[in-house]
Amino acid sequence: MWRWASGGQRYDVARSGAHARLDLLQAPIDAVPTARHEVDEHLEVVDTRAPLGEQLLLDALEPPVRLVDKPLDLGERTCHRDDLSPDAFLDGPVDAIGESRREVVGRRCQRVDLGSRPHERRLQLRRLETPLAGLGNTFPSSLQRLLVHDGQGYSGRRMRSSELDYDLPAELIAQHPLERRDDSRLLVYERATGEIQHRAFGELRGEIDGFLTVVNDSRVVPARLRLRRSSGGAVEVLLLEPRGDGVWEALARPSRRLRVGERLGAVELREELGDGRWLVQLDGEPHGDVPLPPYIHERLADPTRYQTVYADEAGSAAAPTAGLHFTPPLLAQLDVERVTLHVGLDTFRPLTAELLSDHIVHGERYDIAPLAWERIRDAERVLGVGTTTTRVLETVVRTGELQGRTGLFITPGFSFERVDALLTNFHLPRSTLLALVMAFAGVAETRRIYETAIAERYRFYSFGDAMLIR
Repeated sequence: MWRWASGGQRYDVARSGAHARLDLLQAPIDAVPTARHEVDEHLEVVDTRAPLGEQLLLDALEPPVRLVDKPLDLGERTCHRDDLSPDAFLDGPVDAIGESRREVVGRRCQRVDLGSRPHERRLQLRRLETPLAGLGNTFPSSLQRLLVHDGQGYSGRRMRSSELDYDLPAELIAQHPLERRDDSRLLVYERATGEIQHRAFGELRGEIDGFLTVVNDSRVVPARLRLRRSSGGAVEVLLLEPRGDGVWEALARPSRRLRVGERLGAVELREELGDGRWLVQLDGEPHGDVPLPPYIHERLADPTRYQTVYADEAGSAAAPTAGLHFTPPLLAQLDVERVTLHVGLDTFRPLTAELLSDHIVHGERYDIAPLAWERIRDAERVLGVGTTTTRVLETVVRTGELQGRTGLFITPGFSFERVDALLTNFHLPRSTLLALVMAFAGVAETRRIYETAIAERYRFYSFGDAMLIR
């Protein structure tokens, strides 16, 4: 039997047959409290040795099969008749008072670290698994799909949206593309050393030798429709996503003046969804303008410049801009694979919630061909071209689903499992895109990269320059 106490509570770890249990005992009192600050307002003993404001919680645990004192050589044991490699067990360190931490080895190969450090607020129950070797070893569950597609999919840090703010001179916002796509500049950041180098995008091949380059081949829909009401008033409808049979989800403005059933040329308003969103019926295919971002004020002479050269299936409301720098000759020098994610406006919608964790991502459609995923899965190193490609790969590696919708919101604290390097543009403040870059490069490191880019007069946003983080 062992006893363990922390945060004013004591637990007995007692053995009974093939099981062990944790029994809560009364709070330990070394001596009758003599100082008022040792008793809280509920007349409960306060552990004065704990840091102020800390509270240690114990999550509910499954009944363990057996309790193992760490000095035992776990490499000689198996986990309930399952073949588990000895190196799947983590070495348990010795705590400050010299007692070894306890490991509960259960039927599902779980481990409980009872030696919680003072800065930890919760005991973490972790599964010990060997890394996924491929799609055949990916076991999607309803819970996994729910978390990745409809939520964050992981437990990120509580970060304020204001931490994604930065000051950008207006003249650095690129208003038009360069004459040649690959004439843009390329900032290269080395995560291992913190070194920043300045290159031309045409030199990309020499920076990514040995990488499989994965691009998003979604095509932007000419979805900005400029229409008139029967009264003559101007209305703008932006088609976001097809729902089938000519029905689209769309943004319409001025939304407050519009009514269900109203006819606007080839568009009929079917249902108001709120926040300026509507379901509309469209006659025929979209024949509008390319939906350029609102920070671009100059008219685009050639609409194809807001498409990647490898764009294929139409479906995006905005371009996957990291791919705008590629030319056919440059692509021919690289080992390239394709995925598809149809970009919605949620990708670029500013963060309005105070905390990143409170921001809602509505999700975007994606698709990967089975053979393409096999190549990506088995590649030694993968370069994700853009935040959209990165979200697709990190979704599929977790769920095993090659098509569907993803609501994965990547913020600092995220663990990347398939993307080894990231190619991306410089993004707007308070955007989900900047949050993803901070997750990949680090918060302080990203701030330093952006400060350098501003000092070096890089061009920002959709038609701007690029950066490679590896």
